[in-house]
Amino acid sequence: MEPRGKQDSVEIEGIVDIGRKPAVDRRAVAEGWVTLRPETLAAIVEGRVAKGDVREASTIAAIQAVKDTPRMIPHCHPVPIESCKVRWHVEDTRLGCEVEVGAHYRTGIEMEALAGVTAGLLCAFDMVKSLEKDASGQYPVAQIDGVRVLEKHKGTA
Repeated sequence: MEPRGKQDSVEIEGIVDIGRKPAVDRRAVAEGWVTLRPETLAAIVEGRVAKGDVREASTIAAIQAVKDTPRMIPHCHPVPIESCKVRWHVEDTRLGCEVEVGAHYRTGIEMEALAGVTAGLLCAFDMVKSLEKDASGQYPVAQIDGVRVLEKHKGTA
């Protein structure tokens, strides 16, 4: 391979320098939904899923993802997480996950909240796959969507 000339040189900033920014109180809330068959939602609510308590296991997955966000998303700083709350909602044919993350740090924590929601929903989907498959082994109803940041707060330390 021939060496590249200077016109081909590009410097890409790996992780943004936040060293001079003050640490401030930060909070982010994210949500997402998984659409399921009514029978599957009933099984979750009534505790009849063979793999166990869906909301409990998925809460653990969400918390772990919040803590591991910099390992999954290369440009994220390792943030000292001070709080994490996971809430579950059942609405019509959907199971909702809401994750609230708090920290005092120099950069935001939206990605941590989004990672938590996504992992929580993926865990829930995984636990109910057998209930969602149709006769041909497909998932015509199950769908994860609506993953978004609901709130972002940045205050003084």
